[in-house]
Amino acid sequence: MNDIKGVLFDLDGVLIDTEGIYTQFWQAVDKRFPTGVENFAQVIKGSNLHNILHTYFPSPEMREQVNALLNDFQRDMRYEYFPGTVTLLEELKRRNIPLCIVTSSDPDKMRELYRQKPEFSSYFQAIVTGDMVSDPKPSPECYLLGAKHLGIAIEDCCVVEDSINGLKAGMASGAQVAGIPSTCPRESIAAHCHWIIERVEQLVDIIFPNVS
Repeated sequence: MNDIKGVLFDLDGVLIDTEGIYTQFWQAVDKRFPTGVENFAQVIKGSNLHNILHTYFPSPEMREQVNALLNDFQRDMRYEYFPGTVTLLEELKRRNIPLCIVTSSDPDKMRELYRQKPEFSSYFQAIVTGDMVSDPKPSPECYLLGAKHLGIAIEDCCVVEDSINGLKAGMASGAQVAGIPSTCPRESIAAHCHWIIERVEQLVDIIFPNVS
């Protein structure tokens, strides 16, 4: 494995503790507008909103209603860090490791996150959102774009992900991949990453294995 020179973070389920409530939201949407897809809320994890709407909700009217429900949901949602997130980000900042967020989230959601957590964006040299890519996770496009924004070869980057689609995207990009079993069971992500970390702050031990 190469020395890690930059880190590409997924957002939900990695740094921000929101995956559980998103699962509840999409389960409720699936009951209201049945997709016929088994485990729908799990299947779509890592996909951007445009892809979800146009793949699973065929009519413009249905897409408009689902989008309105999501906007209302995200407007009222509280964005909370996972334990250890700020400690990790401060440590990586102190050690001059360039960081990028690579998320399927849309700009409206990110603006609300910045409103609630105004310090958040200061930790990152770049932020890639779902509207910036044409092919969502599990395509590697988003992670390749994130590495490009950092100016670091993808092979020298570590991707940190929790969803199967996100982990597949990281592996397909050629990055070094750390998986967090916050969304999926440990055994289901093992084949899709190089390391499994139980807590996000354990990433320091991967990037700096010989430094106490």
